[in-house]
Amino acid sequence: MKYIKLISLLCLVLIFGCQSGTKPEVPEGFEPIFNGKNLEGWHISRSTKQGTTPSFTVQDGVIVGKEKPYGQGGILLTDKNYKSFELYLEVKLDSFCNSGIFLRSNEGGAAYQVELALPGNTGSLLGECLRPSERARATGYEKVWRADDWNSFRIRMEGDIPHLSLWINDTHMWDVQQTKNDFIGEATEGMIALQLHWVSVYSAAAGQGMRLTSWAPDRPIKFRNIAIKEL
Repeated sequence: MKYIKLISLLCLVLIFGCQSGTKPEVPEGFEPIFNGKNLEGWHISRSTKQGTTPSFTVQDGVIVGKEKPYGQGGILLTDKNYKSFELYLEVKLDSFCNSGIFLRSNEGGAAYQVELALPGNTGSLLGECLRPSERARATGYEKVWRADDWNSFRIRMEGDIPHLSLWINDTHMWDVQQTKNDFIGEATEGMIALQLHWVSVYSAAAGQGMRLTSWAPDRPIKFRNIAIKEL
């Protein structure tokens, strides 16, 4: 009888845990920089070429980003600057979205970027308004990618001349040492930013905007459990 009661109790705990919708927590040693309730500690750039009217809202502990109006993107930046750090966050990336994680960004969005795009080069190290001396591709990320689900990103960046590493779902993707400081004025710190890429909705002559197929109307990009460990 004692064992039957114990088993019943364990079943209730498991059932309650599943129904409560408990979300994974940030790794040990990381400090949350998103409180899960509002955008305190973050702000929208009013000077980036991506757009200045994006919709970033908090819903059920998740940052939800959408173009507003369609075609106009933007970036959401931390109020605080960071130099050397490990960044952890979880992303839910729908098809036909084009986003990115900006590293050491300035207010206008010049930064190293980890690409978030389906279809596209998710996990690639690119530059936004700057040219990295060394790029990288997350070759084979599809093997660990969870479609239509949450995927974790851990990014390590350190040094005046940046050394960067990426893990997706705890699987190491790449490790890159830049050959020089590529930042404007050789800056050694900057903000973390979440991007909504703008698209060319008005004319093919709109220049460097992404094609309409890169972002479906009203399609969201979602982020949660954002945390950092300063080095």
